[in-house]
Amino acid sequence: KFEETVTADGITFIDFWAEWCGPCKSFGPIYEKASDTNTDIRFAKVDTEAEQDLAGGLRIQSIPTIMAFRDGVLLFSQPGALPAASFDELIAAIRAVDMDDVRRQIAEAEATE
Repeated sequence: KFEETVTADGITFIDFWAEWCGPCKSFGPIYEKASDTNTDIRFAKVDTEAEQDLAGGLRIQSIPTIMAFRDGVLLFSQPGALPAASFDELIAAIRAVDMDDVRRQIAEAEATE
């Protein structure tokens, strides 16, 4: 389910969290509001306690961690709860990314490996 969610076309945000995590609880309402406001974006949550293998495989070391994917490409990954204004700015920045340019950069990097 995770793989098909993040490889889908469009923008997907993932919030890695746990029930016992104080900062996760404070960020939760900010994430929910952004989800309600930005209905064209997928917002998913991963409980790191229930999905330890997934979190470990993605090297999630502290929570909350926010990841942003667009058209299957990871564009952002950062631990820490963001204030509402910063999260709104992040959403706007992910929307503004030129994916043709990103794909060109990926192709160039792969060609030089």
